[in-house]
Amino acid sequence: MKRLVIVLCSMACAHALGTPPPIESIAPPPREDPAQLLKEADEEWSRRFDAARAERLYLEAARANPRDPAAYAGAVRAKAFRIGRSKDGNERGRLAGEAVGIGQLCEENAPRAPLCDYWLAAALGLQARERAATGHDALPKMVELLRRAAASDPSVDRGGPHRLLATLLLRAPGWPLGPGDEESALPQAQAAVRIDPAYAPNQLALGEALRKNGRAAEARAAYAEALRLATADGDPDASGWADEALAALH
Repeated sequence: MKRLVIVLCSMACAHALGTPPPIESIAPPPREDPAQLLKEADEEWSRRFDAARAERLYLEAARANPRDPAAYAGAVRAKAFRIGRSKDGNERGRLAGEAVGIGQLCEENAPRAPLCDYWLAAALGLQARERAATGHDALPKMVELLRRAAASDPSVDRGGPHRLLATLLLRAPGWPLGPGDEESALPQAQAAVRIDPAYAPNQLALGEALRKNGRAAEARAAYAEALRLATADGDPDASGWADEALAALH
């Protein structure tokens, strides 16, 4: 995720979680066994050519094996990719709400699985960005889910639980309005880097945490490392990471 901007509601608040749809209503009947569907979805996702198709394959795999958190996680990740590339605010809001529903299905079918905790938290963050009124309700749920995921399997999404929690603590309002805490964000970002120092988003999170804690020289070094890593990375998202690092360095 590139940005997590939570805007607390001032006039009206909305619940972040609703009733998730039955998997049969959002996924086609499985054509193959779950393992083959998941393999096809991963192959489609790796190309990033058609994220919507990858999402459909992940959902089909989830319908074939509702207890597999990887299928739901893949669908949420594909939703996040589509949200990041849509210029239509209404579409982004719809996709974010659907991502939350898929995350809830993951929690229902694989309770407390780290993948489910992490990707539901990510979906809640996306929804809060697109539908600001849900932010106040989403924040404490996100913190709980991310801390639980970090305790169970911090390696999810290459240090994702620590990285996303650091971002949330850096950008959310502080007490009493929210959980924002720049000092507490730094050890979370450092933990993500320890898990995977070669992943540019972890270095970006560390750079932001260091900068907001008054450690400018170290922040610049982290951003420079993020730029180096992103430039050499073949991931389809790498150009965005490089742009973020360049903007911070300038």
